Amino acid sequence: MADPAHPFHAHVYYGAAERAAAELLRDALLSKDEALFVGRLTDGPVGPHPIPQFEVHFDESALAALMPQFEQSGLRVLVHPLTDDDRADHTSLGRWIGKPVDFDLSVLDPPGMNQGVARFGKSDF
Repeated sequence: MADPAHPFHAHVYYGAAERAAAELLRDALLSKDEALFVGRLTDGPVGPHPIPQFEVHFDESALAALMPQFEQSGLRVLVHPLTDDDRADHTSLGRWIGKPVDFDLSVLDPPGMNQGVARFGKSDF
């Protein structure tokens, strides 16, 4: 059985024409108890993300409440568990809403390693 407290991330991607929609979604998520952390909009590439995005941290138990908002936003969103395999989280374990983004996988931690980056509920890029 899945652990309802298992940590998840969502990365919400946007272009210049979609920034207003991203701001609306971000504002809506800030008022949701299910969203434990809602990051700032990053208007350029950061980490493995080659286009603007913001991230949301939540527990697996919040998937049912948050997925409809992600799906209805019209934005590209990657939803993934947070495991000890950063690469798998962003690839084989992730679920895409909309067209996937091509990542720079070289900057992701290999399985079992974390380069000291706070990954859940503490910071964004």
